[in-house]
Amino acid sequence: MLLSNACVYGLRASVYLAAVSDDSYVSIKKISEDLDISHHFLTKVLQQLTNANLMESMKGPKGGVRLTHPTDDLTLLEIVAAIDGMDILTECALGLPGCGTEKPCPIHEKWADTRDEIRKMLSDTSLQELVDEGKSGNLRITADGNFKWA
Repeated sequence: MLLSNACVYGLRASVYLAAVSDDSYVSIKKISEDLDISHHFLTKVLQQLTNANLMESMKGPKGGVRLTHPTDDLTLLEIVAAIDGMDILTECALGLPGCGTEKPCPIHEKWADTRDEIRKMLSDTSLQELVDEGKSGNLRITADGNFKWA
């Protein structure tokens, strides 16, 4: 898998928030239960998104997390960068230091093209697009597919 588990969970939680939140806070416990993600692990992931100012949190009985930007302005690339960093879009696919046009690895050119396509897809796709596609196609963001789009 290209993205870390933390990044995948961060993307799923972000899509979830974009789908269910009306700008109110949603408890991390509810998100973790609905998405079947470890509460402890999800808390750490969402903390990274909060530190990147993509989410904000509030403590207390009506607390939780919420997105800080309109869902049509928040791209997948911003979420990926906040959790996994941009290395996935710059490093050699074989992990060779110094790989580049002067000293390429055997898959350098093919990976460069694929990497550029991935970057474009991540930067051109907003959370709102995923919510709209999820609703219209009844697509799943949970393993069991039991999530009901609002």
